[in-house]
Amino acid sequence: MSVFASLVERLADLLQPLFGLSATAAAIILFTMCVRLAVHPLSRAAARGQKARTRLAPRLAELRKKHAKNPERLQKAVMELHAEEKVSPLAGCLPSLLQAPAFFLMFHLFSSGRMAGHDLLGAPLGDHYADALAHGGAFGPAGRVYLVIFAIVATVATYNFLRARRQSAAAPAPVVADPGQPGAGMAAAMGRYLPLLSFATLLSVAAVPLAAALYIVTSTTWTAVERAFLYRDMPAAGALVTPA
Repeated sequence: MSVFASLVERLADLLQPLFGLSATAAAIILFTMCVRLAVHPLSRAAARGQKARTRLAPRLAELRKKHAKNPERLQKAVMELHAEEKVSPLAGCLPSLLQAPAFFLMFHLFSSGRMAGHDLLGAPLGDHYADALAHGGAFGPAGRVYLVIFAIVATVATYNFLRARRQSAAAPAPVVADPGQPGAGMAAAMGRYLPLLSFATLLSVAAVPLAAALYIVTSTTWTAVERAFLYRDMPAAGALVTPA
């Protein structure tokens, strides 16, 4: 954790002439962008893998029909198809998995009291939204900062939600051997409501210290822009939504 803390502090020192008292906040945003930039090659690989899986969707549907009564044979056939086409079913998870350690370390840093004395336009980086409401209310100095952050998160969440709905409508319906089997209805419901998880980021931003909220909103915005770029030529591609 000391490595992350030192990096953020050095970035803040470098940015001090430009951002003054908000240099630490700017350093957090820049650090987040550096983390996401480092993971970007994996995101590109995940996009290529997702496009390949979408291309294989008709063949996967045929396998599900063919081995509907033999789950073990179906799993083996799907793995063989992925190996044949050199497609990893886990590729899409790698960017999120690699970001998780950085997020938790930074969250611990932001919650450890080291943010005391640092602020963003009058909003202390170590405080929560409840503190902003208690000191000045929703339209006080800290409250206004949160309102801007909430507006950014809501905009990104709405974009993700609409994009996920379009992808879901354009994608072919999954093949289910028996629509009445246990879990089929749950899977369909998850497909309908999973895009709503985009808005859970609003709750996260309100619950964590402002410094961590900056990390979350920067990472979430980066994800939306990145996916729009990587999947621009594939309307029905990509997972529905990923948090940070």
